[in-house]
Amino acid sequence: MNVQNRTVFSNDNLPVLRGIDTASVDLIYLDPPFNSNRNYAAPIGSEAAGTAFKDTWTLSDVDNAWHGEIADREPALYQAIHTAELTHSKGMKSYLIMMAVRLLEMKRVLKKTGSIYLHCDPTASHYLKMLMDSVFGKSNFKNEVVWNSATGVKNNVKSRFGRGHDIILFYGMPKSKFNIQYDPLSEEYLKSHYTYTDEDGRRFRADNLNAPGTGGHRYEFLGVTKNWRMTEEQARQWLTEGRIVHQSITPDSRVRIPSYKRYADESMGRPALDNWTDIGALNSQSKESTGYPTQKPVALLERIIKASSNEGDIVLDPFCGCATTCVAAERLQRHWIGIDISPRAVNLVRVRLEYEVGLLGDVIHRTDIPKRSEKLPNYRTHKHTLYGEQEGLCKGCRTQFPFRNMTVDHIVPTSQGGTDHEDNLQLLCGACNSTKGQGTQAELIARLKAQGVLR
Repeated sequence: MNVQNRTVFSNDNLPVLRGIDTASVDLIYLDPPFNSNRNYAAPIGSEAAGTAFKDTWTLSDVDNAWHGEIADREPALYQAIHTAELTHSKGMKSYLIMMAVRLLEMKRVLKKTGSIYLHCDPTASHYLKMLMDSVFGKSNFKNEVVWNSATGVKNNVKSRFGRGHDIILFYGMPKSKFNIQYDPLSEEYLKSHYTYTDEDGRRFRADNLNAPGTGGHRYEFLGVTKNWRMTEEQARQWLTEGRIVHQSITPDSRVRIPSYKRYADESMGRPALDNWTDIGALNSQSKESTGYPTQKPVALLERIIKASSNEGDIVLDPFCGCATTCVAAERLQRHWIGIDISPRAVNLVRVRLEYEVGLLGDVIHRTDIPKRSEKLPNYRTHKHTLYGEQEGLCKGCRTQFPFRNMTVDHIVPTSQGGTDHEDNLQLLCGACNSTKGQGTQAELIARLKAQGVLR
C-alpha cells in the first residue's frame, strides 16, 4: 500500500483515488452528496464551522466529454447514465457522471476480498444502483440496506409521507469477507421465544434434540429411545450441568421429550437484517455532534466496518467530511484513509480522534496526489500497440495520421494522478497534444468542440 495509515487528503478525491495502488483497500464507505438540490453549511461556533458544500448539479462540457469517454470504455455504464438523463434530468446525468468516474477508480483499488458501501437517499438511489451494477457487477450486489434514521419525523408535508430513511448500497467483490452482525433480542421476541424461566430467574427456550433424518446417534435417554443429534456422553454431561429439560409434545401427552436449555442471556442476538431501526440519526444535542451538516453516527459506521473488515484491514472514505469513518475505524483497530475536498476535514479528524479516541498527533495531512508503486515499463513502449488499436486515428480530432506523427499521451495527466498503465495511454496528433497540454482528455474534447474541430 502506497499510503500510510491515518492519512487525510485535502484534495479532489478523483486524482487521489487514481494515485492509490490497485487492489490495496479492504473496505470503502462513501457518503457523497445526494443530488438533493440543497446547499449545506455548518453553524457558526460548531466544531465544523466553515464547512459548506453545494449539492446542486448542472451539466458542463467536461461532463459531456467524460460521458463520451465512459461510452468508449464502459458501454453498460454509459447506458445507465443516458437513461437517467431521459427519465430524470440533465442535472442527474451530471451527478451520475461525477460518481461514475470515481466508482471506476474505487473498484480498481478494492481487493478481491473487499466490499463497498454507498450511502445515499431515495433522490438518486435507484440510479446509483444501476451505476453500481454496471461497475461492480450485479452478481456482486449484497444488500440494499434501509437505515431508518427518522429524518422525516419533523417534515411538515401535506402531500406525502415524511421521509424517515436513507439507503446504503452494499456490494462485495467475489471473495469478499463478511462477519455476521447481531441485533439485541427485543422484549417481544424474548416473550414469544424464551417462554420458560428456571429457578434462578433466567429465561430459556427448550431446543429440540432430534437428529435430522435418519442420522445422529440412537440410544435411550431419560426413557426415550430415538436418534439424537448428540452423543450419549454429551447428553449425560448436559444432564449433569442442568442443561436438559423435559418438555411435553402436546399439553395432554404423557411422553416427555428431553430438550436442551438455551438461555436468552447467552444469545448473541438475532442476525441483523437489511432494515436497521436501532441506530438513530444525530441531532444538535448528540454528544458526538460536530455541527457538520450531514454527519452520520459512529454506531452506523461501526456496524459496517465490523461486518466487512477485520482488525488491521484498510478502510477508505473518499468523502470523509467530519471523520466519522476515521473515528469508527480507529476504535475498531483498522487502518484508515480519508479524503475530502474541504481543508476543514483534517482539523475535524484531529479534534474528534483526540476527543473520542484519545489519539493525539498521529494524523498525516496531505494535499498532494500519491504515486502508485506498481513497477511499469516506460509508457512510450506502448506506441505500436496503441497505433494498431486506434487504427491510426488520433484520439482527439479523430483524424488519421502516420505513425511518426503520433505522440503517446496520458489520458489523465500524471500531475492529476494519472499513471503509465496502458489503460491510461492513448495516441494524439501533435496539434491535439499541444491543445491538451496538462489537461485531461475530457477537457481536450471540450476544447476541440469549442473550436469547431469536433461536433
